[in-house]
Amino acid sequence: MPNLTIALDAMGGDFGPHVTIPAAINILKKYKHLSIYLVGNEAEITSLLQNTSTSIKSRCTIIPSLDDIPMDLAPALALRNFKQSSMRMALNLVRDDKAQACVSAGNTGALMVLSRHLLKVLPFVDRPALVSTLPSVTKEPVYMLDLGVNVSCDADALLQFALMGSALAEHVGNIPSPRIALLNVGQEDIKGNDLVKHAAQLLSEHQNLNYIGFIEGNDIFSGKVDVIVCDGFTGNVALKTSEGVVDLVISQLTSVSNSNIFTKLLSLLVKPLIMNSLRRLKPDQYNGATLLGLPGIVIKSHGNAEQVAFEFAIEQAVKEVESGLVDKISASLDVID
Repeated sequence: MPNLTIALDAMGGDFGPHVTIPAAINILKKYKHLSIYLVGNEAEITSLLQNTSTSIKSRCTIIPSLDDIPMDLAPALALRNFKQSSMRMALNLVRDDKAQACVSAGNTGALMVLSRHLLKVLPFVDRPALVSTLPSVTKEPVYMLDLGVNVSCDADALLQFALMGSALAEHVGNIPSPRIALLNVGQEDIKGNDLVKHAAQLLSEHQNLNYIGFIEGNDIFSGKVDVIVCDGFTGNVALKTSEGVVDLVISQLTSVSNSNIFTKLLSLLVKPLIMNSLRRLKPDQYNGATLLGLPGIVIKSHGNAEQVAFEFAIEQAVKEVESGLVDKISASLDVID
């Protein structure tokens, strides 16, 4: 298997190196052909690698950085002022062909702006899209994009999202002829605004897409489709709403189970099963969103991801590089008229 190199923004996220470094070590144990650039505070990274085996350390290269981009910083300021940040230096490694992917749990807006500025975009791509996998009742993943990067876009952009999402589902998710749907307020052709109606026409006419029509919000997790396409405003609201509903149910279940002695006894038996099922449906457990449309792999982890979740994000980068995703997306976009 050919060697693979990933650049890791070790300082990004709520927990920084205390999560990113142990996660990197575990992934290096799993993928013997993988090497990782660890970009961040040299002293902190070195300390966390101290008890690691020589074989693992030999596949780690520390790149010292001077700055960390605050999670609430405006993207324009990140672009203009933080040129020695761990995020920017990790992306530089992808730009300079020293790494094939970048993984960061840092500021989403900054990652988007820096990625587009440093890496540019693929031919025929107007703007990158953020895509992630969601759970479904069929236990098969559902890809949804855009999830917040493009709060408004036109029908041509939605066509690009559909093509990129289809390539991701087929070549990384191993789903032949992925079923594509547009998120809408109804399933009938007459429903929706002019944007989704125009996009539906473009998607239905495209011979390389298995477009099956509209899907409503209550069917996002039904497993009826493989790729759900929408603008970033709609996608982000839908995602955050679903996360909030799961949190509400977990909170209510906890409250009810503690209401009296009988419910407490009953909860000892059934609560663990219900809670585990709910957590499997919680979208933020599917960590590792991809910025599609770039000439390199960029993965955005949840900022509050703990070690296991961050490992999933690194693994997502490995899978996408090994699948040749960028080339597959380029080929799918070449057929745009």
